[in-house]
Amino acid sequence: MRFDTLQKLTQLCREEGKPIHRLMIEEQSQESGRSAESELKKMLAYYRIMKEAVSRGLTQDTLSHSGLTGNDAKRVRNLHDTGLGLLGPVAGRALASALAVSEVNASMGRIVATPTAGSCGVIPGVFVSAQEHFGWTDEWMTHGLFTAAGLGYIIANRSFVSGAEGGCQAEIGSAVAMAAGALTELRGGTPEQSVHAVGLALKNSLGLVCDPVGGLVEVPCIVRNGFGAVSAITASDMALAGVRSVIPSDEVIDAMLEVGSDMSEKYRETARGGLAATPTGKRIMKELFPDSDDPSDPEPDSE
Repeated sequence: MRFDTLQKLTQLCREEGKPIHRLMIEEQSQESGRSAESELKKMLAYYRIMKEAVSRGLTQDTLSHSGLTGNDAKRVRNLHDTGLGLLGPVAGRALASALAVSEVNASMGRIVATPTAGSCGVIPGVFVSAQEHFGWTDEWMTHGLFTAAGLGYIIANRSFVSGAEGGCQAEIGSAVAMAAGALTELRGGTPEQSVHAVGLALKNSLGLVCDPVGGLVEVPCIVRNGFGAVSAITASDMALAGVRSVIPSDEVIDAMLEVGSDMSEKYRETARGGLAATPTGKRIMKELFPDSDDPSDPEPDSE
């Protein structure tokens, strides 16, 4: 790739008169040796898997094997369908859809890791709700996935996207930033506005710890996907309104690297701190793994 910073990405877009998704498609095609049409077809297949996960989570039983989570997406959808939700149709649908995909993941269904399995609900939740609202085609949505991929590429290479490395700010935070930037471009925003959406979204996630109860990617992971989807829409609205990230978005990514590197190990997917170390969290761990005296054994699932 010819870019390793968001600043360089926007500079290339400006110089070549291209949106982020077009630049990313060309870069990916050149790197893979496959045609742009082939890359688009592959991404279209990924998007349709995301849509299938949303549908499954909103219509089928998603009780996890642990019994800790499942079927909350349908509850949230029903609240909004009855007109009692306050988020509005797009954000309300995004919330329910993000929960749906995450519950499909927890119940061993098929998802697309974007950028990880633990944060798999944010982008589908945002994209599917926006697609329904605006009437966009699946093919148009693949452009958004390429934009998200370009933004995620920079975040992953400048910082991290793994909870085990940098806490949940790296997983949910990165997914929210990718969704916010991509949604901004899908809605007609400039590359600069998309990059500001990234910074606005990521700043709101700094310091978020990864504290999976029982070592499972369920509590609080699933609800964080729902909150993240709504945050991504909020950041996109702000960026399109002209709100800018006072701290340049590349510097926000660097700050996430600093915070995550300094974060205690017990807050990085070890199930030894935060919610996992509460009395209820410890009780759940004991119920799930009665033969284990060490809260770090068995090893928590990887996100």
